[in-house]
Amino acid sequence: CEIRKQFTLQPGFEQFCQRSLSTPGFSTFQLPSFYDAVDPVDFEGFLMTQLNNLDLDLAQELGDFPEDDLDVVFTPKECRTLQPSMPEDGVELDSHVKDCVQTYIREWLIVNRKNQGISDTCSLKNKGSRKDFHKTTSAACSDPELRSLQPDPRLEHLLRHASAEEFERLNEEARRTNRHPELLSLYPSVDEEDVVEIRPVPDRPKEHLGNRILVKLHTLKFDIEIEPLFACIALYDIKERKKISENFHCDLNSDSLRGFLRSHTPSIDLSTQARSAVFSVTYPSPDIYLVIKIEKVLQQGEIGDCAEPYMVLKESDAGKTKEKIEKLKAQAESFCQRLGKYRMPFAWIPISLTNFFNLSTLEREIPEVEGKGSSSDKRATLLQARRLSERGFNPEDNYPASNFKTISLTLNTFFKQEGDRLSDEDLFKFLADFKRSSSLQRRIKTLPGTLKVEISPAPENIGYCLTPELLPVKPFSENRNRPLKEILEFPVREVYVPHTIYRNLLYVYPQRLNFANRLASARNITIKIQFMCGEDPSCAMPVIFGKSSGPEFVQEIYTAITYHNKSPDFYEEVKIKLPAKLTEKHHLLFTFYHISCQPKQGASVETLLGYSWLPILLNDRLQTGHYSLPVALDKLPLHYSIHSPEKIPSQTPPIKWVEGHKGVFIVEVQAVSSVHTQDNHLEKFFTLCHSLESQVTFPFRVMDQKITEASLEHELKLSIICLNSSRLEPLVLFLHLVLDKLFQLAVQPMVIAGQTANFSQFAFESVVAIVNSLHNSKELSKDQHGRNCLLASYVYYVFRLPDPQREVVKPGGGSSAVSTESRYYTFGRTSAVSVGSKLLQSRVISCSNPDITATQAANDEEVKNIMSSKPVDHSSSRMSYYIEGTNDMSSLCASTRPSNKKHFHEELALQMVVSTGMVRESVFKYAWFFFELLIKSMAQYVHNTEKQDNPRRSRFSDRFKDDITTIVSVITSEIAALVVKPPKESEQAEKINISLAFFLYDLLSLMDRGFVFNLIKHYCNQLSNKLNSLSTLISMRLEFLRILCSHEHYLNLNLFFMTSASAPASPSPSLSSQNSSSCSSFQDQKITGMFDLSAEYRQQHFLTGLLFTELAAALDADSEGISKVQRKAVNAILSLLSSHDLDPRCSKKEVKNKIAALYLPLVGIILDSLPQLHDFTNIRSGKGRTGNPEEDQDSSGAISQSVALAIAGSQFNIRNSGIPVVSLPYRQSAALGPDTTRNLLICFLWIMKNADQNLIQKWISDLPSMQLNRILDLLFICVSCFEYKGKQSSDKVSTQALQKSRDVKARLEEALLRGEGARGEMMKRCRIPAGNDRSAGVNENLRWRKEQTQWRQANERQDKDFYILFLILGCFIIKSASFAAECRDNLLGGVLKVLVNSLGYDQSTTYLTHCFATLRALIAKFGDLLFEEEVEQCADLCQRVLHHCSSSIDITRTQACATLYLLMRYSFSSSSNFSRVKMQVTMSLASLVGKSPEFNEEFLRRSLRTILAYAEEDTDMQATPFPIQVEELLCNLNGILSDTVKMREFQEDPEMLMDLMYRIAKGYQTSPDLRLTWLQNMAEKHTKRKCYTEAAMCLVHAAALVSEYLSMLEDRNYLPVGSVSFQNISSNVLEESAVSDDVLSPDEDGICSGRYFSESGLVGLLEQAAELFSTGGLYETVNEVYKIVIPILEAHRDFRKLTLTHSKLQKAFDSVINKGQKRMFGTYFRVGFYGSKFGDLDEQEFVYKEPAITKLPEISHRLEGFYGQCFGEDAVEVIKDSAPVDKRKLDPNKAYIQITFVEPYFDEYEMKDRVTYFEKNFNICRFMYTTPFTMDGRPRGELSEQYKRNTILTTMHAFPYIKTRINVIQREEFILTPIEVAIEDMRKKTQELTAATNQEPPDAKMLQMVLQGSVGATVNQGPLEVAQVFLAEIPADPKLYRHHNKLRLCFKEFIMRCGEAVEKNKHLITADQREYHQELKRNYIKLKESLRPMIERKIPELYKPVVKVHSIRESFRNHSFRKYDAQTSSQST
Repeated sequence: CEIRKQFTLQPGFEQFCQRSLSTPGFSTFQLPSFYDAVDPVDFEGFLMTQLNNLDLDLAQELGDFPEDDLDVVFTPKECRTLQPSMPEDGVELDSHVKDCVQTYIREWLIVNRKNQGISDTCSLKNKGSRKDFHKTTSAACSDPELRSLQPDPRLEHLLRHASAEEFERLNEEARRTNRHPELLSLYPSVDEEDVVEIRPVPDRPKEHLGNRILVKLHTLKFDIEIEPLFACIALYDIKERKKISENFHCDLNSDSLRGFLRSHTPSIDLSTQARSAVFSVTYPSPDIYLVIKIEKVLQQGEIGDCAEPYMVLKESDAGKTKEKIEKLKAQAESFCQRLGKYRMPFAWIPISLTNFFNLSTLEREIPEVEGKGSSSDKRATLLQARRLSERGFNPEDNYPASNFKTISLTLNTFFKQEGDRLSDEDLFKFLADFKRSSSLQRRIKTLPGTLKVEISPAPENIGYCLTPELLPVKPFSENRNRPLKEILEFPVREVYVPHTIYRNLLYVYPQRLNFANRLASARNITIKIQFMCGEDPSCAMPVIFGKSSGPEFVQEIYTAITYHNKSPDFYEEVKIKLPAKLTEKHHLLFTFYHISCQPKQGASVETLLGYSWLPILLNDRLQTGHYSLPVALDKLPLHYSIHSPEKIPSQTPPIKWVEGHKGVFIVEVQAVSSVHTQDNHLEKFFTLCHSLESQVTFPFRVMDQKITEASLEHELKLSIICLNSSRLEPLVLFLHLVLDKLFQLAVQPMVIAGQTANFSQFAFESVVAIVNSLHNSKELSKDQHGRNCLLASYVYYVFRLPDPQREVVKPGGGSSAVSTESRYYTFGRTSAVSVGSKLLQSRVISCSNPDITATQAANDEEVKNIMSSKPVDHSSSRMSYYIEGTNDMSSLCASTRPSNKKHFHEELALQMVVSTGMVRESVFKYAWFFFELLIKSMAQYVHNTEKQDNPRRSRFSDRFKDDITTIVSVITSEIAALVVKPPKESEQAEKINISLAFFLYDLLSLMDRGFVFNLIKHYCNQLSNKLNSLSTLISMRLEFLRILCSHEHYLNLNLFFMTSASAPASPSPSLSSQNSSSCSSFQDQKITGMFDLSAEYRQQHFLTGLLFTELAAALDADSEGISKVQRKAVNAILSLLSSHDLDPRCSKKEVKNKIAALYLPLVGIILDSLPQLHDFTNIRSGKGRTGNPEEDQDSSGAISQSVALAIAGSQFNIRNSGIPVVSLPYRQSAALGPDTTRNLLICFLWIMKNADQNLIQKWISDLPSMQLNRILDLLFICVSCFEYKGKQSSDKVSTQALQKSRDVKARLEEALLRGEGARGEMMKRCRIPAGNDRSAGVNENLRWRKEQTQWRQANERQDKDFYILFLILGCFIIKSASFAAECRDNLLGGVLKVLVNSLGYDQSTTYLTHCFATLRALIAKFGDLLFEEEVEQCADLCQRVLHHCSSSIDITRTQACATLYLLMRYSFSSSSNFSRVKMQVTMSLASLVGKSPEFNEEFLRRSLRTILAYAEEDTDMQATPFPIQVEELLCNLNGILSDTVKMREFQEDPEMLMDLMYRIAKGYQTSPDLRLTWLQNMAEKHTKRKCYTEAAMCLVHAAALVSEYLSMLEDRNYLPVGSVSFQNISSNVLEESAVSDDVLSPDEDGICSGRYFSESGLVGLLEQAAELFSTGGLYETVNEVYKIVIPILEAHRDFRKLTLTHSKLQKAFDSVINKGQKRMFGTYFRVGFYGSKFGDLDEQEFVYKEPAITKLPEISHRLEGFYGQCFGEDAVEVIKDSAPVDKRKLDPNKAYIQITFVEPYFDEYEMKDRVTYFEKNFNICRFMYTTPFTMDGRPRGELSEQYKRNTILTTMHAFPYIKTRINVIQREEFILTPIEVAIEDMRKKTQELTAATNQEPPDAKMLQMVLQGSVGATVNQGPLEVAQVFLAEIPADPKLYRHHNKLRLCFKEFIMRCGEAVEKNKHLITADQREYHQELKRNYIKLKESLRPMIERKIPELYKPVVKVHSIRESFRNHSFRKYDAQTSSQST
């Protein structure tokens, strides 16, 4: 261990001696001497005495110590329904029901932290601009002549004479500007495996809902519709053989069929008309079936007979069948009118739900949440706990509803019901068979029909839905016609969720009746079921839920009837809403009837068979279960209902029973109630509790026993003890009420029979037992700290102090008997000795128990110590500042509470102290629950008694404080005992430890803080006394401290506004009260002392001192498992610093300075641990990182390390062990891992950034060089530690994004964000993006990969800040070095090394600017030293600077050039030539060109030119040979460049250039930033060439690219979902979606952080595009663009922009209306290149888009001219025709270009959609040109020999596109025969005529022109000639028949259109044109006459009946009018 010789003790503190613990089984374990916790400051007293002397501004900055942090808030309970479920009005409820209802509707009581949300306003964004980051890939410079280049701008003041000091001052000012205030907001959050300070907020207790399935019935009908049918749906689980939902009744009948029953339905309530239901399934399984049973109205005959017609008849059949159906319908109507209220079973159909549940989830076991395993499993446990806490309390929610799939089913087969197999048992057998095979269908008859059902996961909020009690659920829309119903689930297993709503339902299931031995006419049997409140028939209550299409509630229900069956099975479910108040008169009445199906004269329909009944209550308890009841034949006697039918006493006259009182009727009754517990133990407990609260008359009955007044106390105690014996499910269901009652009993003094009864101990032990069993239950979930979720919710939301005590005095004793002893009732009188002996065996004597007079047992040493060390109460010396108006504290206390009243918190604390045995063990094990109860009750107590204004010391009694002290002490011992045991116990210890920490954390907000600090001190010391493993000890204490330090007033609790110089004993002015200029007057010792972890510091800054002590001890230790502890310690401090950065209260500079001063001792600790830090540089050079210590000691002026350390003032690590100092090497402690080192270093940088700079400077200037070197070492490690290391990529990139996966953080994030601590709040609001370790700095020509762009802004700022810090520290060191001349050289090397090292990493321009400035200052100041001593450094420097000279960023280049020039200049000044620098620069360049793929020679050349400009402008040096030497060097360098770098070809051809740019952009398909840049470059080029449409398309592509990434990064519904949304603008845009998942991987960061990759960027791109489209005349597209923009603007509520946008849209639409057809969109040419001269272009074909009205000669001239320049005018030839080119006939030495005009081509079906002129010119990729030819090779010939070739070209993309020429990818050719050419011509002519005739407004000139061309006598090759050539005779070839016919029809239409045109012309002509019109008319008539014989001649063969199509198909194969042909052939077939 390291020992420091110079160790001076702080005056007034005794030396801490080293202790040694030796325990059997452990090696001797030494604790560091400084490890004991010191006495904390008496906080409250200190505040009182000191605050007036201090500058209070800072304290107030942090909220001025709010006196009370806790706030008691009542929040209304959320209710799912519009109105909470309540018992019926107007009934006097008994006290149990009242309590239940009260529990369900009362508000939550939550204790909040007032200042917890203090960081609400804090939303630290990672600010930062992108302007530093520009990447451009530019074409190379082709001119190697340096002089011809334009130099970069030079730095103005570079050549000005300035002193080194001036240099430094300017640099410092520059560095101070534009700094980011919060350093840690730029740093990725800590890898928080061990976050313990977050307490998850428990889920609110709420009604349990399983997986909800929405079932909608659409259709239910059979092949014939003759009568109404009724469906009843329920879920069944065949594995559990259980019905798992109530019935849902549904009526899908038409109104006419429903009308059959009008006489039987008095009213139809809306709630009974539902056709959709929401079923709930808590435990999904593949064995669940949805069964739909169908009933019909009773009619005569067996089910089979009634079903017969359905099997054989069909509605669609005609004739006799129709008559039969009508007859059946009439029959059914008569049955409905007569027997409409009776039903019979008919059919059923099962639907398996296997497919709706994702079975993979079913196979997973519900996870155990015990949290077993070592602490390495903690991560998993936390995750699990989080998952469970999210799910609420039910482990069954493991299967989220998203595992369902929506499915619509149509089923066509129903099973017929079997009359003798109707029971549920039979149904389960059927279903099991059905599941196994389809054999069921063979055994049971089936009916054809249709059932349409849709099953889907139920949405979160369903409008218009009713609960099982028919209460409307929020949101409830009144206007819907049919509601949905929620169907109550009967889960197959227990569901452990406490009741939170009032529900009181009873289900009655009549199952079987046996009248087989009865001779009378009992055949068609039904049972009328009624719920009676008395014996009179009028007492039937309307509480039975009605079925479908009827009243909501009815008084009676009839079961379905099985025809002629004397012992029928029933499947009815009768649902009853139980009255809240039940009496012994309430009973179920069953009346049995025989129903006559056939009408008999005078006979009634019903024949009474008998009665049975079932009383609802038995011994005041609800009766449920299976009953076998006898049936009475006669009218029932009076008062029958108070007895059960089995046990009714004998009557006179005697009752006649069926089969002599045998149980012939089997019925089952089940309740679903949140009032009736249905558990004996709970029932008894509640009854006895209420007997105490309300006046009852003794004796009274509980269940089957009588309770007398004397036995009441004994029975109540027994019932309290037995509570835990009740079943877990009812206990959980009534948990809230049970606990409330027990807590009430704990504090309520009871007077029974004149004696005071005390139940508090029994109640407490019962609570402990319940807590124990809930935690031990495997079914119940726990959170990450192992807390049972049900209990956590109870304490957080439900628990409130028991009502203000009413003294309950039972009759028989006067109130005078009430004892008036002091408030602590520990054990009252116990009337039952047995109970007393059972529970009160061994009692530990409590020091705070006034009832026990025995002396305090002093055997527990710890308790004694703690008692004796209580701080003295200074209440006498209190200042009136706190207690204005009240001087007498004791009288105040006395007046607030009567002496005999118990306070819950005091009683609870007392019970915790005096508990023994198993109870005590459970109390400790689940201490969290009792702690949280204590805190909540204390907070309520303070709130209720308005003690907030009281000084904290007098809030709680001393006795209570003693109890708290004892509890903390005993629990600490328990932790120490458990932690050394096997894993399960040690894990338990960790949980208890965390609970204790949270308890003290909460106490800091309520109690005297000095008292709490003492508790912390004793905890720490007690643990270190008892534990033998250092890593365990530190780990436990760290977790404990971490929680305490997360307190929202942590800084104030540490008195951070006091400097270490002002100890509590003798206050002195604080640092902030002196101005900073007085820094120099500080004594050196004082400043050095501020960096020490002294005892004084630890006393005053208590919590921070403890934390630093743990860190120092962890870093100092070298035991097993210590590295984990070291990481924990460092993370704890880092998370604290992060929370300061995120806390808006700490944003002021003065506050930050103070906070940083609080952490100064950390610097000392870090410097001491330097050798342990992880080495991020792969090499250790001797000077950089300290090598071996011997070397140092040998060097002449070196100070031995231990001495240096002592000088540095790190005094706390000293070992006094008498070994000579010199022989000791550096301390051998465990090395730290890279993460721990990185986190420790960022803490160091944080302190350095935020500490008062004068203080730091003073400190550094006083340090010896040894220590300075250590700081430089530290900086060197920092530089390499925060380097942005990347993956090596061979071809493109040398440095790519490194991403340290923070998966633990990601997994924990949610749990953390839900946390309760102040830190949790801050994290919630200020989430720092997790991600890279440091900036993706600037690396020239680095292709930004996707992973790199995401958080670039943060990184860039982070990078600047980290590095500017290094610079500032470096400058301090240089400044101090300049004073210490003897060691300057030593330090200079170190500083240079750090700076040069930092230049080697990727940096931001800001940092580089400052870094180069600092380098220049160094060169100016220490030039001579640099060139003489630091040769190696100089070479590195040259290479690094030259590298930056090739930067594409102007600022960086400017800075690098200036630095390189200055380097040369000073090098020359010091030696009159700079050969060394020359050599180094030349070597650097060679290596740069050779090795570095990403440097850019153009920029490097420009930099060389800039340096030359400096040399030319440097007037001082003109007289020297320096400028010439510089020029030589630069020319040489330029030569190297020219030789090394191959010239790049530059294209003049605009199309080629665009192609090149397009290709580059295409290459960046996976680099969105770069692709975007290139698309914008292309847009710019297009705009210059006035190709606005193409420019706009480039921007649309860019926008699509942006939206593609935005939609991946944030899912906002108003944003476009990637490029798909842009399809309407252009179909080409889809290519932007070609981003594969592996490219955009979420674990890599740095995705698209350019300014365009944001919503505003997207809008900007689209608006630009819209402008360009508008300029280009594509107004319709403007609309499409704005369709994407408008939702975004609406979402941002940017109404100003919306106004503008809509005005632009209006302008665009106006333009469409006004310009319409007048727009010119573009002309298209096919251009083919032939000849080897074209290289890649040879034999390529393109379609060029040229500006509108470009003529063929124009484009021909342009291309010929351009390529003529390239290849020589003679070498280029334009092919004039469009015929196919035969390459063999071409001259190989020439370049040929073939240019053809092409027109857009559309198929006929396309023309339907392309209506407007715009649509015909937009989004086109097919073009056509026509080539006429004759068979003998001439282009043109006679009509009969004129052929035509139509060529259709398809381009790779649609026009308009992002470039103006697109490759042709496909060509199709169609040859038209002469007659087909004629047909095409005639069609064209006809179309022209039609268009001219129908033109609006009419155009006479156009019409006459067209008409003249059609009927004019002199038309050459006119219509008449065509007709004469092709129609004069019928062709010989039958293949031409169809063409002949087609042409004939064309002429027929043509002549008709001519007639119309002539007629139209008649109305348009003026008087002077009459003659002309007559001429036209004559010509028309003449033409018509000439054509008539040819038009009327038909080819007879064509009109034969059938023609086989394939025989004539061959000749049509090449026909161009393919669609037309297809139609004709289909017609002919």
